Amino acid sequence: MAVLTAVLALLYSVPGICRWLAHPYYSLSALLATAFLLVRKVPPLCRGLPSQREDGNPCDFDWREVEILMFLSAIVMMKNRRSITVDQHIGNIFMFSKVANVILFFRLDICMGLLYLTLCIVFLVTCKPPLYMGPEYIKYFSDKTIDNELERDKQVTWIIEFFANWSSECQSFAPIFANLSLKYNCPGLHFGKVDVGRYTDVSTRYKVSTSPLTKQLPTLILFQGGIEKMRRPYIDKKGHAVSWTFSEENVIREFNLNELYQRGKKQPKGQNEGFEEPRVPPDQEPKKDK
Repeated sequence: MAVLTAVLALLYSVPGICRWLAHPYYSLSALLATAFLLVRKVPPLCRGLPSQREDGNPCDFDWREVEILMFLSAIVMMKNRRSITVDQHIGNIFMFSKVANVILFFRLDICMGLLYLTLCIVFLVTCKPPLYMGPEYIKYFSDKTIDNELERDKQVTWIIEFFANWSSECQSFAPIFANLSLKYNCPGLHFGKVDVGRYTDVSTRYKVSTSPLTKQLPTLILFQGGIEKMRRPYIDKKGHAVSWTFSEENVIREFNLNELYQRGKKQPKGQNEGFEEPRVPPDQEPKKDK
């Protein structure tokens, strides 16, 4: 029965996996992540490659390459222990695989290593991961609208995500935050987002670091009466962000969403006037009869 359930779950996810692989970012990233494997294992490509194997077989891994690959596997397993979504798991595999590929190609041949490194840089600059475009009940702010909205109706509680499009953590959290907005949005509880990578003055006002090495992206802040009540990740006395896992369960528990929702849905709907309708992708819109 368990095997049948697993098979059915796999078959159910096949269309989503196909759409995922069809996107250029993921297909090219998968190709780069497996480049050394293809070069070393495919006979037309591996002929003539140097090898430290005793039998001199150029189409198989030598002992040092096996060590590097095993070390890569250990790092990926440790990193994925804190991953929540499939995108985070796959992203970690791709990232560390590319790092291992750089080491393996440079060890094999300097010219091949430089070529592979150049391809990775070009890919990083020209190909961006797809943004989440699913249904959500979220209002997007600019540097000029966020303060006005927080002051407009102080009876409304806001949970606002401060994000940047280039952050992989923000991209992984996007579907989770969207799902929370669909479940908990009500007249007295609203969800919002502001791109601090684009509006740098907002990141300064709300003290959200946008450094490439920051641990503050994404940042969730709870506003009540227009005043910040709490944020995650928490900033300690030394100004360092305390590591926090952005899972749906953690957000519900830490921000006490169930209680906020019960209080917020009792407010009159008239106070929600002017709020945007949830966004739904074109392929999920209901079809109208002709």
